[in-house]
Amino acid sequence: MTLYTTIHFHNVPTGREGEYAAWFDGKHADDLNLLRGFRNADRFEITPEQVMADIAQPWRYMSVYDFETATPEIDLPALGPLLANAREAGLIDDTRENERIFTYQLYSDWRSGPNHQTGKPFSSMFVIPANFVAGMEEEYHHWYDEIHIPEVCRVPGFVAMRRGRLADVQVEPRRFCPGSEIVMCGHQTDDLLFSVKDFSARARGVSPSGDQMEPRSKAGSFARTVHFFRKISGTERWDGGIAYAGDLSVYPPDFRITGA
Repeated sequence: MTLYTTIHFHNVPTGREGEYAAWFDGKHADDLNLLRGFRNADRFEITPEQVMADIAQPWRYMSVYDFETATPEIDLPALGPLLANAREAGLIDDTRENERIFTYQLYSDWRSGPNHQTGKPFSSMFVIPANFVAGMEEEYHHWYDEIHIPEVCRVPGFVAMRRGRLADVQVEPRRFCPGSEIVMCGHQTDDLLFSVKDFSARARGVSPSGDQMEPRSKAGSFARTVHFFRKISGTERWDGGIAYAGDLSVYPPDFRITGA
């Protein structure tokens, strides 16, 4: 059995947000549970906290659907008609033709860091439709698996990561995908701005923690976008502060405001 995730980037017509939420948590959830290989689904909304503020954020919402199947060509397309129902009911705003549905075959399930409080939900997530430089795929995977995932998962509130490659099987409508790779990072924090600022500070080597990330691998293409979303589905929500295995007292009181 292989893990797959389908990411649905979309917008909802103004005034119909409540209808979409009720559909997602109600009829849609019931229909999903009838699909072969379906594991779970969560829904997210774009956050004002973004690590790359100059990158366009064309989607207000993101839904993430996880499957485990040995026959993706049979099981994964079954999600398409369910999303078509919402589209035909006018619950998806595609006036600019910016709705996107991308399915990725995952290299592994979530890889947790020391901050992760297992059994508790994510508060938010960032996703990166990414690419590796041609001819440098092996180096790209090594950097992520051995260097970058462990160091990112030590940032306060950043707790687990997983990655995947664009699958052969895709859900209609098929539209341009900017990344052959997907990078996903789950968070457990009630102060995402603090966490984002320390992520940036560690990348620049100026974090009050003293931790510094390794230089970004040249195998990672700059043809990528980064999107932060907060979880809005389900009744279980993160309420545990900032998940961190280190010492938060080393951060000055104004760190959230000024950064480092």
